[in-house]
Amino acid sequence: MFDVGETLIDETRIWSRWADRLGVTRLTFMGVIGGMAALDRSYADAFQVVRPGIDIDAEVAAWAREEPGSLRNRFDADDLYPDVREALQALRDAGHQVIIAGNQPVEAYDALAAMGLPADSIHTSDGWGVAKPQPEFFAKVAAVAGREPREILYVGDRLDNDVLPAKQAGMRAALLRRGPWGYLHAERPEAARADMVVGDLHALVRALV
Repeated sequence: MFDVGETLIDETRIWSRWADRLGVTRLTFMGVIGGMAALDRSYADAFQVVRPGIDIDAEVAAWAREEPGSLRNRFDADDLYPDVREALQALRDAGHQVIIAGNQPVEAYDALAAMGLPADSIHTSDGWGVAKPQPEFFAKVAAVAGREPREILYVGDRLDNDVLPAKQAGMRAALLRRGPWGYLHAERPEAARADMVVGDLHALVRALV
Protein backbone atom coordinates (compact mmCIF):
# COMPACT_ATOMS: atom_id res chain seq x y z
CA MET A 1 0.00 0.00 0.00
CA PHE A 2 1.58 3.24 -1.20
CA ASP A 3 1.24 6.84 -0.12
CA VAL A 4 1.22 9.40 -2.96
CA GLY A 5 3.02 12.71 -2.31
CA GLU A 6 6.82 12.31 -2.15
CA THR A 7 6.34 8.54 -2.30
CA LEU A 8 5.13 8.20 -5.88
CA ILE A 9 4.83 11.86 -6.88
CA ASP A 10 7.70 14.35 -6.89
CA GLU A 11 6.04 17.55 -5.65
CA THR A 12 8.83 19.88 -6.79
CA ARG A 13 6.86 21.34 -9.69
CA ILE A 14 3.74 21.82 -7.54
CA TRP A 15 5.61 23.75 -4.85
CA SER A 16 7.47 25.73 -7.52
CA ARG A 17 4.21 26.85 -9.09
CA TRP A 18 2.89 27.77 -5.67
CA ALA A 19 5.98 29.89 -5.00
CA ASP A 20 5.43 31.72 -8.27
CA ARG A 21 1.79 32.21 -7.38
CA LEU A 22 2.63 33.60 -3.94
CA GLY A 23 5.30 35.92 -5.31
CA VAL A 24 8.32 34.50 -3.50
CA THR A 25 11.35 32.68 -4.81
CA ARG A 26 11.11 28.94 -5.14
CA LEU A 27 14.04 28.47 -2.77
CA THR A 28 12.27 30.59 -0.16
CA PHE A 29 9.02 28.67 -0.29
CA MET A 30 10.64 25.27 -0.33
CA GLY A 31 12.90 26.31 2.52
CA VAL A 32 9.88 27.34 4.59
CA ILE A 33 8.20 24.01 3.80
CA GLY A 34 11.32 22.25 5.03
CA GLY A 35 11.17 24.34 8.18
CA MET A 36 7.61 23.22 8.80
CA ALA A 37 8.69 19.61 8.39
CA ALA A 38 11.52 20.09 10.88
CA LEU A 39 9.15 21.73 13.38
CA ASP A 40 6.43 19.08 13.02
CA ARG A 41 4.06 21.66 11.63
CA SER A 42 1.71 21.22 8.70
CA TYR A 43 2.87 22.22 5.23
CA ALA A 44 -0.22 24.46 5.20
CA ASP A 45 1.53 26.61 7.82
CA ALA A 46 4.14 27.49 5.19
CA PHE A 47 1.47 29.44 3.32
CA GLN A 48 0.66 31.46 6.44
CA VAL A 49 4.34 32.22 7.01
CA VAL A 50 4.76 33.49 3.46
CA ARG A 51 1.38 35.23 3.20
CA PRO A 52 -0.24 35.72 6.62
CA GLY A 53 -4.00 35.37 6.58
CA ILE A 54 -4.18 33.57 3.25
CA ASP A 55 -7.32 31.52 2.59
CA ILE A 56 -5.83 28.57 0.73
CA ASP A 57 -9.17 27.24 -0.55
CA ALA A 58 -10.11 30.66 -1.91
CA GLU A 59 -6.69 31.01 -3.53
CA VAL A 60 -7.02 27.60 -5.17
CA ALA A 61 -10.46 28.55 -6.51
CA ALA A 62 -9.20 31.88 -7.84
CA TRP A 63 -6.24 30.16 -9.49
CA ALA A 64 -8.58 27.72 -11.22
CA ARG A 65 -10.68 30.57 -12.59
CA GLU A 66 -7.63 32.46 -13.84
CA GLU A 67 -5.77 29.49 -15.33
CA PRO A 68 -8.35 26.79 -16.08
CA GLY A 69 -6.03 24.94 -18.46
CA SER A 70 -2.92 24.81 -16.29
CA LEU A 71 -1.85 22.19 -13.76
CA ARG A 72 -1.73 24.76 -10.96
CA ASN A 73 -1.61 22.79 -7.66
CA ARG A 74 -2.12 19.42 -9.35
CA PHE A 75 0.20 16.78 -10.80
CA ASP A 76 0.43 14.58 -13.88
CA ALA A 77 2.57 11.70 -15.16
CA ASP A 78 5.60 13.97 -15.57
CA ASP A 79 5.73 14.26 -11.78
CA LEU A 80 6.14 10.54 -11.14
CA TYR A 81 9.43 9.59 -9.54
CA PRO A 82 11.43 7.59 -12.12
CA ASP A 83 11.45 4.38 -10.10
CA VAL A 84 7.67 4.14 -9.67
CA ARG A 85 6.45 2.23 -12.72
CA GLU A 86 9.24 -0.32 -12.71
CA ALA A 87 9.01 -0.93 -8.97
CA LEU A 88 5.23 -1.32 -8.87
CA GLN A 89 5.36 -3.67 -11.85
CA ALA A 90 8.09 -5.74 -10.22
CA LEU A 91 5.99 -6.10 -7.07
CA ARG A 92 2.94 -7.21 -9.03
CA ASP A 93 5.03 -9.63 -11.08
CA ALA A 94 6.23 -11.13 -7.80
CA GLY A 95 2.61 -11.74 -6.78
CA HIS A 96 2.11 -8.78 -4.46
CA GLN A 97 -1.14 -6.84 -4.39
CA VAL A 98 -0.36 -3.17 -5.10
CA ILE A 99 -2.70 -0.44 -3.88
CA ILE A 100 -2.29 3.34 -3.83
CA ALA A 101 -3.95 5.26 -0.98
CA GLY A 102 -2.92 8.66 0.34
CA ASN A 103 -4.08 12.02 1.63
CA GLN A 104 -5.18 13.56 -1.64
CA PRO A 105 -8.15 15.48 -3.07
CA VAL A 106 -10.64 13.62 -5.23
CA GLU A 107 -9.06 15.14 -8.36
CA ALA A 108 -5.89 13.19 -7.65
CA TYR A 109 -7.73 9.94 -8.34
CA ASP A 110 -8.31 10.94 -11.96
CA ALA A 111 -4.70 12.08 -12.35
CA LEU A 112 -3.35 8.80 -10.96
CA ALA A 113 -5.80 6.66 -12.90
CA ALA A 114 -4.82 8.40 -16.15
CA MET A 115 -1.20 7.32 -15.65
CA GLY A 116 -2.01 3.65 -16.14
CA LEU A 117 0.09 2.62 -13.17
CA PRO A 118 0.50 -1.11 -12.40
CA ALA A 119 -1.75 -0.97 -9.33
CA ASP A 120 -4.77 -3.00 -8.31
CA SER A 121 -6.69 0.02 -7.05
CA ILE A 122 -6.32 3.71 -6.25
CA HIS A 123 -7.92 5.59 -3.35
CA THR A 124 -7.83 9.11 -1.91
CA SER A 125 -8.60 10.45 1.53
CA ASP A 126 -11.19 12.87 0.15
CA GLY A 127 -12.85 10.00 -1.68
CA TRP A 128 -13.03 8.05 1.57
CA GLY A 129 -13.95 11.03 3.71
CA VAL A 130 -11.20 10.23 6.18
CA ALA A 131 -7.51 11.16 6.22
CA LYS A 132 -4.24 9.99 7.73
CA PRO A 133 -3.24 9.66 10.50
CA GLN A 134 -6.77 8.80 11.67
CA PRO A 135 -7.22 5.11 12.53
CA GLU A 136 -10.27 5.02 10.27
CA PHE A 137 -8.05 5.66 7.26
CA PHE A 138 -6.00 2.56 7.99
CA ALA A 139 -9.14 0.56 8.65
CA LYS A 140 -10.21 1.51 5.11
CA VAL A 141 -6.81 0.43 3.84
CA ALA A 142 -7.32 -3.04 5.28
CA ALA A 143 -10.90 -3.17 4.02
CA VAL A 144 -10.10 -2.35 0.39
CA ALA A 145 -7.12 -4.71 0.43
CA GLY A 146 -9.26 -7.51 1.84
CA ARG A 147 -6.33 -8.46 4.06
CA GLU A 148 -5.54 -8.70 7.73
CA PRO A 149 -3.53 -5.66 8.89
CA ARG A 150 -0.47 -7.81 9.59
CA GLU A 151 -0.38 -8.77 5.90
CA ILE A 152 -0.14 -5.14 4.74
CA LEU A 153 3.01 -3.07 4.27
CA TYR A 154 2.24 0.66 4.17
CA VAL A 155 4.91 2.65 2.33
CA GLY A 156 5.25 6.39 2.94
CA ASP A 157 7.65 9.25 3.54
CA ARG A 158 6.49 10.34 7.00
CA LEU A 159 6.56 8.94 10.51
CA ASP A 160 3.55 10.88 11.77
CA ASN A 161 1.19 10.23 8.86
CA ASP A 162 2.44 6.88 7.59
CA VAL A 163 4.73 4.70 9.69
CA LEU A 164 3.49 5.25 13.22
CA PRO A 165 -0.27 5.13 12.55
CA ALA A 166 0.19 2.11 10.25
CA LYS A 167 2.08 0.30 13.01
CA GLN A 168 -0.62 1.29 15.50
CA ALA A 169 -3.15 -0.30 13.15
CA GLY A 170 -1.19 -3.57 13.24
CA MET A 171 0.41 -3.16 9.81
CA ARG A 172 4.00 -3.31 8.72
CA ALA A 173 5.48 -0.01 7.55
CA ALA A 174 8.31 1.17 5.31
CA LEU A 175 9.74 4.67 5.60
CA LEU A 176 10.86 6.07 2.26
CA ARG A 177 13.79 8.43 2.62
CA ARG A 178 12.90 11.12 0.08
CA GLY A 179 11.14 14.45 0.20
CA PRO A 180 11.62 16.89 3.11
CA TRP A 181 9.76 14.76 5.64
CA GLY A 182 11.38 11.54 4.48
CA TYR A 183 14.93 12.73 5.01
CA LEU A 184 14.20 14.44 8.31
CA HIS A 185 12.10 11.63 9.75
CA ALA A 186 14.63 8.97 8.81
CA GLU A 187 17.06 10.66 11.23
CA ARG A 188 14.69 10.41 14.18
CA PRO A 189 14.81 7.64 16.79
CA GLU A 190 11.20 6.73 15.96
CA ALA A 191 12.34 5.61 12.52
CA ALA A 192 13.48 2.42 14.23
CA ARG A 193 9.81 1.48 14.53
CA ALA A 194 9.59 1.11 10.76
CA ASP A 195 10.05 -2.42 9.47
CA MET A 196 12.43 -0.96 6.93
CA VAL A 197 13.88 2.39 5.87
CA VAL A 198 14.67 2.60 2.16
CA GLY A 199 16.14 5.24 -0.10
CA ASP A 200 14.03 4.43 -3.16
CA LEU A 201 11.45 1.99 -4.44
CA HIS A 202 14.05 -0.22 -6.07
CA ALA A 203 15.44 -0.91 -2.60
CA LEU A 204 11.92 -1.72 -1.42
CA VAL A 205 11.52 -4.23 -4.24
CA ARG A 206 14.84 -5.89 -3.36
CA ALA A 207 13.66 -6.26 0.23
CA LEU A 208 10.34 -7.84 -0.75
CA VAL A 209 11.05 -9.92 -3.84
